[in-house]
Amino acid sequence: MKYVVNMSKKLNRVIRQMPRNAQLTLRNLIIDIAEKGPVQPKYHNYSKIGKVTYHCHLAYSWIACWRCEDGKYIVEVEYVGSREKAPY
Repeated sequence: MKYVVNMSKKLNRVIRQMPRNAQLTLRNLIIDIAEKGPVQPKYHNYSKIGKVTYHCHLAYSWIACWRCEDGKYIVEVEYVGSREKAPY
């Protein structure tokens, strides 16, 4: 079963400011999450940072954080931005 990946519209502004390579990595991450689920160990510095929260680095200074409740097929991308302002 495929996962549904949701992301708020306010993240679009941040994504437009990111370097192109980080944008492409984010795009690939979203595709992989939709196809395979929230656990994505192939991405740089991937880790589970809570019971249902995950993160990885998109580029040296850019990260993405997402969450998926157990037993659900909906993934929420909660944060995309600089690692200095990360919510963890």
